[in-house]
Amino acid sequence: MAENQPSDEHKSPHFIRALNLPTAILMVAGIMIGSGVFKKIVPMAQTLHNGNYILLAWIIAGVITMFGAFAYAGLATMTTQTGGVYEYLRLIYGDFIAFIFGWSTFTIIGSGAIAALSFVFAQSANTLFALPDPLSAFKGIGVGDSVFPFADSGIKILAVLMVILLTWFNCRGIKRGGALSNIVTSAKILGILVLIISGLLFTGHPAVNNGTKTFVNQAPVGLALFSGLFGAMLSALWAYDGWINITYVTGEIKNPTRNVPYAIIGGVGIAMLLYVLLNYSYMRVLPLSDLAHLGQNKIAAAAIAGVLMGKTGAVVIALLIMTCTFGALNGCIISYPRVYFRMAQEKVFFKKAANINPRFSTPNAALIYSAIWSCVLLISGTFDQITNLIIFASYAFFALGAFGLIRMKMKGVIKSKVIGYPVIPVIIILFCIVLIVNTIITQPGASTIGLLLILSGTPFYFYFKRA
Repeated sequence: MAENQPSDEHKSPHFIRALNLPTAILMVAGIMIGSGVFKKIVPMAQTLHNGNYILLAWIIAGVITMFGAFAYAGLATMTTQTGGVYEYLRLIYGDFIAFIFGWSTFTIIGSGAIAALSFVFAQSANTLFALPDPLSAFKGIGVGDSVFPFADSGIKILAVLMVILLTWFNCRGIKRGGALSNIVTSAKILGILVLIISGLLFTGHPAVNNGTKTFVNQAPVGLALFSGLFGAMLSALWAYDGWINITYVTGEIKNPTRNVPYAIIGGVGIAMLLYVLLNYSYMRVLPLSDLAHLGQNKIAAAAIAGVLMGKTGAVVIALLIMTCTFGALNGCIISYPRVYFRMAQEKVFFKKAANINPRFSTPNAALIYSAIWSCVLLISGTFDQITNLIIFASYAFFALGAFGLIRMKMKGVIKSKVIGYPVIPVIIILFCIVLIVNTIITQPGASTIGLLLILSGTPFYFYFKRA
């Protein structure tokens, strides 16, 4: 039973601890493995021109992510409440900082992720069978230069239907959502392993041909290498994102003090291994020069599968991307509304979001709020622009969490052993500072707008507190 509920389970609906450790591990891996690993090698090849550097970028990004997993595994021992990062920040810094994180998750980060994943799923479906575009006559109608709600109407309609379907499914119990996550994540891990093994066994081309050797000689050095490696790491970190979501469902995990840390570390480990092996197999099949010339909007995995399987490869990759995005979408729809539920319990969100369905023991109102706003972002087509604006803010919260770990350890609140403490939290804080400063310098306009979007939650905080 979640600690935030009354002790008499017959008097009040409550969460059920239905998720075991294997399900939690697969949920972490399932949310992380989306579409990024299938396409990010293209910009990496264009920047670094060297296979070893590309693998190094994936490994460093994986190590940084694992360091984050160690730190947040320590924070996870503070509470067994639902809410994850929101709850950690609330316990460490108080209501306001936690609210800013939670509100940013609702308005931008979480809802934007759901919108983006459902859109990519529908795009992949569109490559298999052309979706009708019933509102194409109105696609030019928009608000400003960025909001065109009727553009790509067929893709958006399918994406909205997927959000509604999975929301309905997850309103019927966390156990069902966890079982679906197990099935889909197992399927996509199997599909990725098939692609990896096919690439490792491929003998059609040498790993490096003459053209690639010339290309490798153009690899950056000095400051250019640092800048290129850092940019490639950002691409990899985007693919690693999502591991923290398991903390949001802490209240529904069996023995969370033990299982949440293990789930984070296990899920990140699975994703890291698959990512490094998959990118290595890419470079065994196609020279870096060919990968670099695919273009920004091309999916590298589709080109690889085309070499390995011919015309069938495009279908296989489209199905694999659909499976991966479907699994990640399901995990996001399960996890993010638990943050809004916890906020509502603390009376800093819409009141009904704190309700638990007595039959299914799920926060149905929070799930519905999440679906509605995600669909608004999806239809508007602004989710990519918005989420890109606040990527640096996500790492600001990441740094706050790492600093909070040090603070709680020094206060004696966290008594359990934390892997790598205090070195790893300090490395995370320094890395986040470098990333934030670099983003502000290179993208000052976008960073300012992103910061304003985050702080726009301030009046809502005082409104909820007054109410």
